[in-house]
Amino acid sequence: MTTTTPRPTPQSATHQRHTKAKSSARQRIAFAIGNLGQAAFYNAMSTFFMTYTTTALFARTDKAVAARMIALITSLVVAIRIAEIFLDPLLGNIVDNTRTRWGRFRVWQFIGGIVPSALLIVVFTGVFGLVNVNTTWFIAAFIVTFILLDVFYSARDISYWGMIPALSSDSHERGVYTSLGTLTGSLGYNGVTVIVIPIVSYFTFRFTGEHTQGQPGWTAFAVINALFGLLTAWTVAFGTREQHNELRGGDEHCKPLDAFKAIGHNDQLLWMALSYLLYAVANVATTGVLFYQFTYVLGMPEQFALAGVIPVVTGLLTTPLYPLLNRVVPRRWLFTGGMALMIAGYAMFIAAPRNLAVVLIALVLFYLPAQTIQMTAILTMTDSIEYGQLKTGRRNEAVTLSVRPMLDKIAGAFSNDIVGFVAVAAGMVGSASAGDMTAGNIHTFTTWAYIVPSVGIVLSLVVFLARVRIDEKRHARIVEQLEARLADTTR
Repeated sequence: MTTTTPRPTPQSATHQRHTKAKSSARQRIAFAIGNLGQAAFYNAMSTFFMTYTTTALFARTDKAVAARMIALITSLVVAIRIAEIFLDPLLGNIVDNTRTRWGRFRVWQFIGGIVPSALLIVVFTGVFGLVNVNTTWFIAAFIVTFILLDVFYSARDISYWGMIPALSSDSHERGVYTSLGTLTGSLGYNGVTVIVIPIVSYFTFRFTGEHTQGQPGWTAFAVINALFGLLTAWTVAFGTREQHNELRGGDEHCKPLDAFKAIGHNDQLLWMALSYLLYAVANVATTGVLFYQFTYVLGMPEQFALAGVIPVVTGLLTTPLYPLLNRVVPRRWLFTGGMALMIAGYAMFIAAPRNLAVVLIALVLFYLPAQTIQMTAILTMTDSIEYGQLKTGRRNEAVTLSVRPMLDKIAGAFSNDIVGFVAVAAGMVGSASAGDMTAGNIHTFTTWAYIVPSVGIVLSLVVFLARVRIDEKRHARIVEQLEARLADTTR
């Protein structure tokens, strides 16, 4: 007697689809929550750690000693950032070589929630008050602590974005994850800017009775960010599931030197990286000097908050629309249209830098396509993983996606130098005011803040259109070729 497996009833098939949809929605939400805390953590670690260092860390130290310590810490942070350019591919290699029952990436979200959170609290307490006891020992402890903080945060960041190809091999579905992560990242990063002063002021007053931003307030700020970072990282660790298929089935370990070879042999990754680097440097060159635009060119420093509100609003409007637009408009044209809007914004900055209305319109045009450009770059680099796998026979997920954070760090390293150069060259230093600015000063500022960066944007677009060949259709063909090749090898 033989038995046959009954076919699923329409109700059971519908139930399966419903269950799968709910699981997919939960995974998307869990992934999105991860970057909410990760971006907030990064802003606290980078931007506001330096604010804390210059205002509260050395409050009980002699002014001359404090000035030397601030200069030393600033130099150390810059040096660590530059060294990290070479470290990120190695961290990506470690993530790619990770083999656990939970997959390659989720374990690093778990670890990346614990270690950086604890170390963030350490640096925002002056290494538990050691700064007020012995500055030599403090600097030694700070160096070790900050390096570990930066390394483990980078591992979390790389594993987060490197997880996308492990969650889906479909290019459009990857776009959904990228869009969600970018949206929550913008909210987390800019949200910290909104709440930092109220939090620091409130807790400083509660502990000292002073209406200022003191050490207790900054410690409380760090604790809140650390707990939020821990919870959001663990949401990703426990709320997502990595796919296990033939494309990702290789167990071959990649040696450290092979990480750099994987990047060097992937020409599509390198061309997209060059295009993105030109964009990123131009972007930070402009955003870094907007304070000077409002303070010295317009003479309206009180309106500078608008430069923070505009990117938040435009990000909220454009980021959720990206997956929908990408279903009818190829990424290539979304990127091109975004660059065209930025170029139009630069033209308005250059034409009327002293007109507030024109400057605000220019800011809208400048920021409106920012998330679209960045998501296109991330997705193109993500799709280059399969391209590199087809070309070399090796699959390097985290190594490939470590390139984009590395490029952002290169651009960030340029940012401080660019801002300082522009401020000095345009005479926007010391006790200077808007009334002191000559036509020559304004021209110098406009040249380096807008004209030169706009050339970088144009070059970025030229490189993208001329050399980047991976799009949604080509990626789909590459996946089909890989699946066919892997099927042949298993026969």
